[in-house]
Amino acid sequence: MFVARSLVRSGIMSASSAVVQRLEQRAQLADEIISRLQQQVEQLRRTVVGREEQRVAEENRLLRQEVTQLKARLIEAETRNGVNQVPVPNTGSTLAASATKPPPASAATAPTQASPQAQTSKKQEATSENQKKKEKKEKPKKEQKKADDQAAAEVDFSNLDLRIGKIINVKKHPDADSLYVEEVELGEPQTRTVVSGLVKHIPIEEMQDRMVILCCNLKPAKMRGILSQAMVMCASSPDKVEILAPPSDAVPGDRVGCEGYEMSGSFPVQMNPKKKIFERIQPDLKTNDKLQATYKGSLWKVEGKGYIISSTMANSGIK
Repeated sequence: MFVARSLVRSGIMSASSAVVQRLEQRAQLADEIISRLQQQVEQLRRTVVGREEQRVAEENRLLRQEVTQLKARLIEAETRNGVNQVPVPNTGSTLAASATKPPPASAATAPTQASPQAQTSKKQEATSENQKKKEKKEKPKKEQKKADDQAAAEVDFSNLDLRIGKIINVKKHPDADSLYVEEVELGEPQTRTVVSGLVKHIPIEEMQDRMVILCCNLKPAKMRGILSQAMVMCASSPDKVEILAPPSDAVPGDRVGCEGYEMSGSFPVQMNPKKKIFERIQPDLKTNDKLQATYKGSLWKVEGKGYIISSTMANSGIK
């Protein structure tokens, strides 16, 4: 019995020793893994920091290059405008100049002071030179203002190519709920495609076969992927939009003029969007208290056929 108990104790002790040994081995292995991970993290940190330093250095180089180019452009612009360039010495040259600067002349060797007549002459020359520079700077401004005033005077109703058209087909825009796509006859060999934001204001059945006034010399523009080649003219307010109506006997292709603004034999050329010609004319396009379309109070008309009107909107803007 004693021998059996001794054997059991010996077996337990042997098993415990083996377990402890395995635990120690695993702990050692874990320490090695942790050490390798720490080395990898440190290596990765150095790599990232190095790349960031390179990126910052490259950005600084580009900024210094850009500053140098801008300084060169500034100097060039100032030189063209008559601004004298005074070189700024660096610190080293300043110190060297100070070290080699001769002592001030004594009273006996001081240069002779210029006469009052010479000083007056120099002042007059300086004043004349400044006046020339001032006139040189002001001349381009005056010329530009004159050109702007002339351009503004030339912008009026005669810049617009307004014609009577007939909508021969209309459908909703496939990609925009608020837009119609119209096929319009204008007395030309081919119809024009026009995109209009009128869905919320005019039922589609009232668009079909409707006679309208179109501005035909705006630059064609894509509206949700479809190129619009003209613009339907409407009386407009914040709450309501109404298509302008031509005289009853007007036909597609009839030209819309304005009293007091002569039209040339040919249609006006396409307006340059950058000059914002239509935007400068549009504020003076309005309906009067008799529902008639006007420009600065002068009536729109189709020669020999009558005037352009709105059905119900008086004293409203036209867009």
